Amino acid sequence: MGRVLQATAISTNIKERLDFSCAVFDREGKLVANAPHIPVHLGSMSECVQHQIRMHGDRWQEGDVFMSNHPLAGGTHLPDITVISAVFWEGRPAAYLASRGHHADIGGITPGSMPSFSKSLK
Repeated sequence: MGRVLQATAISTNIKERLDFSCAVFDREGKLVANAPHIPVHLGSMSECVQHQIRMHGDRWQEGDVFMSNHPLAGGTHLPDITVISAVFWEGRPAAYLASRGHHADIGGITPGSMPSFSKSLK
């Protein structure tokens, strides 16, 4: 998964800096397998997948892809975007695939999107 993401990426952050992670999750959003990428990504991606499962539950359809960067939904910081899709078996999600990558052109009011004066999410 990681090699394909790197090979097809346009972003320098993903293609050259390798600031991304990929993982496979079971039907409950628990980590099954991951590549040795960025530890902070992998530590919180399960919560991100589980949050999307809670939000979309039985409405998740084949072909749906969800994106999230919300810090209260398993995100790390705003430029890290997680893309999640389901693997279906007999019409139901059997597993989930997720990748998270750092995107330099998304974020907050200061470079790095983590200003020291931040106090709340709005």
